[in-house]
Amino acid sequence: MVESGGYVPGPADRLAGTAGEGRMRVTSPDFKSNAAQAMRDGGLQKALARTRPQFPARRAGAVAALPEFEALREEGRRIKDHTLAHLDFYLETFADRVQLAGGRVHWCADAAGARAAVLAICREAGARTVTKGKSMASEEIALNEHLAANGIEPVETDLGEYILQLRHEPPSHIIAPAFHLNREDWEESFRHAHSDLPADRVFAERRDIMAEARSRLRARFLAADVGITGANFLIAETGSSVIVTNEGNGDLTQTLPRVHIVLAGIEKIVPTIEDATALLRLLARSATGQEASVYTTFSTGARRTADPDGPAEYHVVLIDNGRSAMVGTPFQDMLRCIRCAACLNHCPVYATVGGHSYGWVYPGPMGSVLTPALIGIEQARHLPNASTFCGKCESVCPMKIPLPNMMRHWREREFERHLSPVAQRRNLALWAWLARRPALYRAATRAAMAALGLFGRRRGRFRRLPLAGGWTEGRDLPAPEGETFFARYARAQRRGAA
Repeated sequence: MVESGGYVPGPADRLAGTAGEGRMRVTSPDFKSNAAQAMRDGGLQKALARTRPQFPARRAGAVAALPEFEALREEGRRIKDHTLAHLDFYLETFADRVQLAGGRVHWCADAAGARAAVLAICREAGARTVTKGKSMASEEIALNEHLAANGIEPVETDLGEYILQLRHEPPSHIIAPAFHLNREDWEESFRHAHSDLPADRVFAERRDIMAEARSRLRARFLAADVGITGANFLIAETGSSVIVTNEGNGDLTQTLPRVHIVLAGIEKIVPTIEDATALLRLLARSATGQEASVYTTFSTGARRTADPDGPAEYHVVLIDNGRSAMVGTPFQDMLRCIRCAACLNHCPVYATVGGHSYGWVYPGPMGSVLTPALIGIEQARHLPNASTFCGKCESVCPMKIPLPNMMRHWREREFERHLSPVAQRRNLALWAWLARRPALYRAATRAAMAALGLFGRRRGRFRRLPLAGGWTEGRDLPAPEGETFFARYARAQRRGAA
């Protein structure tokens, strides 16, 4: 049975996401002040310094061990581009296969519709407790808050998400949600939340934390009325959902409760099992440097008579929330993203300020492109500017998403809509006026070079400079030396001609 979450779609409008406020959870949208605070946060900087080298090193090792990795990247891009070109067909096929397997699909245009669909399923099941696997889609629609406000207790079962729920914090990373915490933060939070346990217990290593969390969660798994997971992939051919985990909590979440709900964006669809397995070979290597995650689970419909376990009901809540509006635009390539976080793990900006600085659900380079598409550049204008444009994110992306190019598109739209500061627009306008007059531009740059070189000759750099405070606040500006690039290029051309 195919159902809707808050509206009834027809064949032509099932993918027509609606615009509007409140479509994605926000923490604090002011990136600049968030970043400044993050760089002053000693605990965060300690956590970042400890963890940021690990993911790149593991990925590099995994890629080096797989000679066909680049060919797999091309295959992954082809699979997703083909799927996006026929997105409506594959979504309809997936919905039909889910129905044949005894499940139900709920089409949701926005976050409100998705929350309503999940709440309706939980109420129909008489749910009082819901266990959850790690799901960025549930963060996107602020599901936990909605369930709690309606008398249903959500229990995060991923270890990182569990401690963040105890601390009332959002994730700071899309695959390692507690990336920003140190060991002493875990110990403090567990002692505070689990005050009934002996105060003198020792947390000597990671396994002690895991054992305590397991002891707390075991009863919650057994008591849950509904289990909610995300999906790394949805397979049109079979109507299956696929999740990858390293803890096994996802399997317990979707097999023990009577009802299993899958939350997924519409872009998670792939045509066949073969396509899904090809992308799985890219996912773990790019994300954690593993050949494969510890658990890779395919779920298809409700429990059948001969099945030893599984849910009596299987629901898939398909979320648009602005995604279909990206199809056919310069931002369509972003829908190829498989949420591996390689771009976050290699981004010098993310590595310096952490995920919470971005202020929205999706941080790092992928968030700097996706967030403006989901909520509008008016609300997220700082994010496309939160990049050095070093290009590392694109070079490591398993799906070859041109992230810097799309951030440039967002910067252009920010400028066109007069969202950038007045002084910045005026300076760019002045530069554009000069750039259209080559002789004047070259004369002006020669004069500026000569003046700066003269005034900065003694120290070789400037610690303060008018109109460049944003640069010199955090670094020195080298004093120019020698001739301009244009002059040197012209001289080289003359030598070549001679």
